[in-house]
Amino acid sequence: MSQTASSKDKKEQKAEGIGGGSLGQALLVPVLAVITGLILGGVVMAASGANPFQAYAALFAGSFGSPSAIIAGIQTYFATGDNNDLVKSIYPFTESLVTATPYIFAGLSVAIGFRAGLFNIGAEGQFFIGALCSAYIGYSVKGLPMIIHLPLAIGAGALGGAIWGMIPGYLKARFGAHEVVNTIMMNWIAFRLSDWLLKGPMQASNFRPVTPNVLATAELPRFFEAPLRFNLGFFLALLFAYLVYWFLFKTTLGFEIRSVGANPDAARYAGMNIIKNFVLVMFISGGLAGLAGTAQVLGVDHWVGQGFSAGYGFDAIALALLGKSHPFGVILSALLFGFLRSGATNMQSIAGIPIDIISIIQGLVIIFIAAPAIIRWLYRIRSLKVEEIVLTRGWGK
Repeated sequence: MSQTASSKDKKEQKAEGIGGGSLGQALLVPVLAVITGLILGGVVMAASGANPFQAYAALFAGSFGSPSAIIAGIQTYFATGDNNDLVKSIYPFTESLVTATPYIFAGLSVAIGFRAGLFNIGAEGQFFIGALCSAYIGYSVKGLPMIIHLPLAIGAGALGGAIWGMIPGYLKARFGAHEVVNTIMMNWIAFRLSDWLLKGPMQASNFRPVTPNVLATAELPRFFEAPLRFNLGFFLALLFAYLVYWFLFKTTLGFEIRSVGANPDAARYAGMNIIKNFVLVMFISGGLAGLAGTAQVLGVDHWVGQGFSAGYGFDAIALALLGKSHPFGVILSALLFGFLRSGATNMQSIAGIPIDIISIIQGLVIIFIAAPAIIRWLYRIRSLKVEEIVLTRGWGK
């Protein structure tokens, strides 16, 4: 009986994309890829005449804060009731979580597309559309309580991104038009559309191409006073990551999506509706990317302007690869990118290291993730048989 249960657990583990071995074995290559990227990033810093140890110390302080300062802030708060020192000490850590929040949503967006064998490069455009839709509902709909207004604004952002993602999904399913080309074109349409809206119908004033601020009833609640910006959006991102996991690995529809991604011909032979799955996946993918923009608008900026995104949609492709297209892996990857991005500014100001070094480190990590054989060769790791995810297919298929 125990042997049967053990066999069943192994099958479920493999079905959930963890792989044929343990979770630790599956995470070994990504972790070593990150470490190797950091080491080579340090080599680049040293070659440019900088001190990599000082740089990484500044990066860590900018990402997590100083442990001694946090302890001192806590002691001061309990001794005097003054929380100013505590707020200053935890600011770097909370900012890292704020930066990671849209990364989680956007990474999930690309990851669920990968699971279906679709390459959604349009997360950036869907991010913009979701942000604009949520901002419009946030500032234009008045007189509603927060319990109604906030979900309405969130839903508008998700729906806007979902429709924007569904269009290339339908074109792929109905006419065989490749989703890579379509999503790239939809990105440019979204960028130019947002430029027109921010200089016209949605412009707050005649001087700056920005929207009006969303009303307080449409803002995601923050847990601390200013200047801390940590808000409910982070926990919403974690909730949606769990929902995506449950959908993909615990439902029949999720099994169909993964089957279509693994082998569409076999899925079609088994009676699965390929067209429906393509459209549904791109609808969900676009909705998640739209939620990334929504979280940034309603939780952090409270308005949309030109150049609003920091490239979250494009970085999401790297996040999904690093996280092996698994929702929990995406969370870890998003936290890594959030901490790197948040600490990069501190590294630049204190150690004098260009912020572009972080992009170099991210690029190195992605190279090693995309070519795991390099990491296995470097560290003499035995190759493991894991589930392969089809990222994209031939033209017109």
